[in-house]
Amino acid sequence: MLKLNFKNSDISVIGEENGLNIENEFNNYSSQVADIIKSLNQRKDKPGEWLQWMNLGYNEETVWYVKEFASLVDGRFDNILVLGIGGSALGGLAVTEALLKPYWNLLTKEQRKGLPKIFFLDNIDPDSINGILEALDLKKTLVNVITKSGDTAETMSQFMIIRDLLQKELGDDYRKNIVATTDKKMGILRQLADQEGYKIFYVPDDVGGRFSVFSSVGLVPFALVGLDIDQIMNGIKDMDLELKNTDIHQNIAAQGALINFLMDRNKGKNISVLMPYSSRLKYIPSWFSQLWAESLGKGNLGLTPLNAVGATDQHSLLQLFNEGPNNKLITFIRIKNFDTTLEIPKIFEYTGIGYLGGKTVNDLMNAEADSTIVSLIDYKRPSLTITIDKIDEYNIAQLLYMFEVQTAIIGELYNINSFDQPAVEQSKNYIYALMGRAGFDGSVEVLREKLELV
Repeated sequence: MLKLNFKNSDISVIGEENGLNIENEFNNYSSQVADIIKSLNQRKDKPGEWLQWMNLGYNEETVWYVKEFASLVDGRFDNILVLGIGGSALGGLAVTEALLKPYWNLLTKEQRKGLPKIFFLDNIDPDSINGILEALDLKKTLVNVITKSGDTAETMSQFMIIRDLLQKELGDDYRKNIVATTDKKMGILRQLADQEGYKIFYVPDDVGGRFSVFSSVGLVPFALVGLDIDQIMNGIKDMDLELKNTDIHQNIAAQGALINFLMDRNKGKNISVLMPYSSRLKYIPSWFSQLWAESLGKGNLGLTPLNAVGATDQHSLLQLFNEGPNNKLITFIRIKNFDTTLEIPKIFEYTGIGYLGGKTVNDLMNAEADSTIVSLIDYKRPSLTITIDKIDEYNIAQLLYMFEVQTAIIGELYNINSFDQPAVEQSKNYIYALMGRAGFDGSVEVLREKLELV
């Protein structure tokens, strides 16, 4: 199981001004936290609560269908192209980057054991879209278009472009190169999939995009590139069992939620930094940023997420962390066992870098993490450390699911709805107006007047 070390946020380590008396706070909030955990688990099956993501680890039917589809298309495609934005892409990008071999798309087909390359087109930058269209042979590409609403402007504009090109290149067979992931009952993509005959997977009701990584949104691309989705499900189920524990002393999601909450409310630490010491985990902070920002940023409340990766960002952000405003709580992710070991050769022993020879890069990475943590203590800066045994399907699933539960708990502590995003919807309405969508005509003139003031 994951381990959480919170001692470096305690007053015994960094002092009363910046630290918490964590044991006292656990005792003070034990009853409230227990009620929150009970309530979340009691409400998860109720329509409209948007807690169905807590059941995704048990969805054996979806797993079976996804594995069957992956088997049917095995060997047919050289590339997987995922079209999506926000929660439709970030989870898939974070998990595949973590679990596939580094530089997967640069490996030969033999090195990839015949499995396809995978690409995520998660923005509408025209240069990037044209660039990937030049790089990929669409005839040998399976396109997974993902949007729960079925009408996300960014994703559907990408899809319109690529669907048109596929039809021109493949004729009526273009349908075989498309798989849609969307809502079961409504939306334009749902209608198109029915009309044109695409393979379709569904996002369950009451699962928001940022909580959808373990639904078909993530499972389809994971299975297509050979990840073990059974182990992903096992990781979620085992972590879910742990996080049902109502004793805050035994529940790391509750511990992290309360510490983040109290650091914000009582100590002015309203910036939450997530810093994994692994390049393979570099996109997990991006996924976490959406989870944290959209869930908690409401009513002038919330924690501003900041992404970092160790050891890289010791050379870009550590000065700020140590001597800038003391308004951050930094959560480190440590890897206990890397997949490989790399020794530094014993050369240049007569120079000032000779001390590195004979050590391993693994030793150096751990030393970098330890030194950063201790330097933060020197400057009275709080931190948490999550340790995972190794980077594999089981552990990464546990990590992401723990963050999802932590987000739900801290939302309850703030007394806000963690599962809506009204300010995002407002921006979408403005996009529809500017692009001429029917029904939004009345907003155009007002919006243009406001734009003239910018």
